[in-house]
Order: sequence, then structure tokens, then C-alpha cells
Amino acid sequence: MTSFYDRHILPRVIGCACGAGAIAKQRARVVPQAEGRVLELGIGGGLNLAFYDPSRVTSVTGIDPSEGLRDRALAAPRPEGLKVEILAGEAEQMGFDSHSFDTVVCTFTLCSVHTPTAVLAEARRVLKPGGRFLFCEHGLSPDAPVARWQKRIEPFWTPLAGGCRLTRPVGAAITAAGFVIKETKAFYMPKAPRPLGWCELGVALSA
Repeated sequence: MTSFYDRHILPRVIGCACGAGAIAKQRARVVPQAEGRVLELGIGGGLNLAFYDPSRVTSVTGIDPSEGLRDRALAAPRPEGLKVEILAGEAEQMGFDSHSFDTVVCTFTLCSVHTPTAVLAEARRVLKPGGRFLFCEHGLSPDAPVARWQKRIEPFWTPLAGGCRLTRPVGAAITAAGFVIKETKAFYMPKAPRPLGWCELGVALSA
């Protein structure tokens, strides 16, 4: 059973934090690259929907375990003509057929899923041959002093931020799952505290 905080407060907290200007800027760099039939992992409050290009995208299917966030996603702004379906579920085990999506989008999601390796394995499974995995994630900094602070902060941060973890690697995890990263950028998001702001985004193909 979820708590009152999880049902009513947390979706608002996540919506505000994940809708911040610096994060929206990164979403705008990644999401417009999606094409064909799209699966979005951890669609949350639907903050990516505004950035899809309906002329390139056949449909967007979003999956998320949070009812509160799914409700926000249903009401989120999106371009006219964009076909959107929002489903309940966890990305570790999805009921979609193998090789059924042209693009999988994953933004600010791997930090909070239960098992990133399982999520990435499922992403590979549902992608068509030649399909693309578009990612934008925050995670473990390569700078030792920042990483030490991330480890100190994480036990206090995670319960308040919906399970978000600061010390999960991004690129290394994607590569270990069998993807080949074709394009990537790594940086600290402007104006964000460094322990919270390390970000990696890019495009990966299944090996």
C-alpha cells in the first residue's frame, strides 16, 4: 500500500523538480529525435510529451507505476495530432512483444527504477532491429569529490525523491546492457548542485 506522501505529495514534488528549466532544456535536446512507434519508460508526469514531433512519431506509449504521475501525464500538454497511450506498469517486466518499437525514450528514469539492468534488458528486447534508445539521465559523477558527496547525500535524498539514487552509473550501465552508444554528451547541469547535476544524454543502438 502506498502512503499519502507517495500518492499525493510525491507526484507534485517530482513534477516540479523534473519540470525545472535546466532539465526541460535537456529533454528538448533528446525527445525530438524520436521516430516511429515510441515507448517511453517512466513517463512520469508527461513532461516529454510537448517535445515529440508528430510528423516523425506514429504513436507514444508511456509506462509508469505511479497512478498520480500517470494522471498528470494524461493532462500534460502535447502537440496536436500526437497519439498517446499511458499504461500502468514497471519497466523491469513489460508485456509488449519483442521488436515492437522503433524508439525507446528514457529520461531521468534509471535513477529511480528498482533494477536498472532489467529495465535496460527489456528496452533492448522491445526495440526493433536498428531501433534507437534515446537517453538523458543523471547519475554517478566521474569526479571523486563529487561522487563522495553523492554517496553521503543519497541515504537522505532517496526516500524524499521517489527512490531516486545519485550513485548509479549511466553510460557504463547502458553499455553493459548490450547497447552501443553512438552519440553522447556528459556535463553538469547549469545551476544545479554538482552532486545532483551530473547528466549524460545520447543515442544508443542494440549491439
